[in-house]
Amino acid sequence: MIRIITTYGGLLLTAMGQTLLLALCGLFFACILGLIFGLLSVLKNRACNIISIIFVDAIRGVPMIVLAFYIYFGMPALFNGLMGYNAVTLTALQAGTICLSLNCGAYMAEIIRAGIQSVDKGQMEAARSLGLPYWKAMYRVVLPQAIRTMIPSIINQFIITLKDTSILSVIGFPELVNTAKNVVANSFKIFEVWTLVALMYLVVITVLSRVAKILERRLNRGRE
Repeated sequence: MIRIITTYGGLLLTAMGQTLLLALCGLFFACILGLIFGLLSVLKNRACNIISIIFVDAIRGVPMIVLAFYIYFGMPALFNGLMGYNAVTLTALQAGTICLSLNCGAYMAEIIRAGIQSVDKGQMEAARSLGLPYWKAMYRVVLPQAIRTMIPSIINQFIITLKDTSILSVIGFPELVNTAKNVVANSFKIFEVWTLVALMYLVVITVLSRVAKILERRLNRGRE
C-alpha cells in the first residue's frame, strides 16, 4: 500500500481533483436545469407542467451509462450524419458534464419543486396582494424560504453525483476509477489500489455528509 501511495498517489489525487471538477460542473448546470424545470412544474399552466414531467421522467428513465454513451457517441454521430462530415465532436469532459447535468438536473427539478411546495401558499398570496408580480414574488419571497429546505437535499444530490462520476470511466474521462484501472494495469496491485480508491471516496463523501448534517441542524434551529 505504501509503495502504491508513493508511486501513484499524486496521479490518484489528480484524478480525484478531476472527479470533483466534473461533479461540480455537473451540479452547477444541474441547478440551472433543475430551477427551470422545477419552476415549470409548479406553474399553473398545464403545458409547462407536461414539459417538466416529460424531462424528468425521460431522463430518470434512462440508465446513466446509456445516457453517457448516447451523448458521447450518439449525438455527434447524429449531427455528423445530418451534415455529412465530422462537424461535431465532444471531449470526455464535455460529454460527462452534459450527462451529469441532465441526470442530476432531473432530480434537482424534483428537489426544487418539493422545496417550493413546502412554502406555505399564503406567502405567495400575501406577496401578490402587496402588488408584487408573480416572478418577483417567487424570487424575493418564496425561493429564499424554499432554499433553506433544499440545501441539505442539494448537498446529498452532490454526493450522489460525485459517486456517479465513476460511471463516466466508460467514455474515457480520467476520473478516479478510470485512473485506478490504469494503475492496476501497470502495478498489478489490485487489492491495494482499489482499497486506496475506496478510502479516498470514503473520506470525501464523509466530509460532505458531515457538512450536510451540520447545515441541516443549523437550518432547523433557525426555523425554531
